[in-house]
Amino acid sequence: MPTISDVAARAGVSTATVSRALNGKATVDPELAARVRQAATELGYQPNGPARNLRRQEAAVVALIISDVENPFFTAIARGVEDVAHQVGYSVVLCNSDENAEKESRYIDIAIQERVAGVILSPSGPATSVTKLAARGTAFVAVDRPLPDHDSDVVLVDTRLAAAQATAHLIAQGYERIGCVTGPSGVRTADDRLAGYRDALKAARRRTTTRLVRRSEYKSAGAHRAAIDLLSQPEPPDALLVANNAMAVGVLQALQELGRRPGRDVGVVAFDDAPWAELLDPPLTVVAQPAYEIGTEAARLLLARIADNTRPPTVTTLGARLIDRASSHR
Repeated sequence: MPTISDVAARAGVSTATVSRALNGKATVDPELAARVRQAATELGYQPNGPARNLRRQEAAVVALIISDVENPFFTAIARGVEDVAHQVGYSVVLCNSDENAEKESRYIDIAIQERVAGVILSPSGPATSVTKLAARGTAFVAVDRPLPDHDSDVVLVDTRLAAAQATAHLIAQGYERIGCVTGPSGVRTADDRLAGYRDALKAARRRTTTRLVRRSEYKSAGAHRAAIDLLSQPEPPDALLVANNAMAVGVLQALQELGRRPGRDVGVVAFDDAPWAELLDPPLTVVAQPAYEIGTEAARLLLARIADNTRPPTVTTLGARLIDRASSHR
């Protein structure tokens, strides 16, 4: 059986460097780590996993806990995390919380039991279980939503500003009664998008009213019910801001059932640029969030936190952009 010394000789590095590279240490240069892994593969070297874990007391594994694996926004984040983690020898385990605090807590417990090196999570709500991670000293980074009452690394998008810009776009297209279909109360992104919608109406000296706002879970079915309710009023909205692409599916289904065409009858702007958005008739105007970049930045922050857990926490806020298509034009 090849030894760690054989790998070191093949890669032209020290045995200590081989150990750090194969254990996924962020301090190893990515090109050097790739050379070590290639040498190990060529020789058929397999490290002693149990012994390695006893020495490090952690596995070269990152847990990624996201809210909805079916949402392309979160799958793009996952891809970004995986691409960065893979470069330095970490594996990524994907967990789907379904916006359920109990499920999120259970995955955090499993992450602790399995001694993962770190956790990236999209918090399910105001209450979260990251206190358990902090108590154990496990590195963690939040994405999409901040962690209430916790100083931690976090990667966000300024969705309040983006929602205001999207609403201002609908105002500029001549829509008069603009409604908003957003997520559950207490979920930071849902609250921020509603606040941005109201910011734009106030800036345009438009009256805000609860009659034009509906909340539901961040799912198609809930948004469908919300849209039917909104559009069945005596004075229905003539445009809608929709808080994510899963909800957009429900809203578009409601419009089809009611015989109303996006753009011509009801202007529509939705958060997140799903692959199908441009294929619709008419194509869907969206607020495109940099989901892949959220994942890559979160992974870099987590690797830095694993290497040095004394670093001061950082908040990274990225921008979104409006992609103007026909669904928001009369």
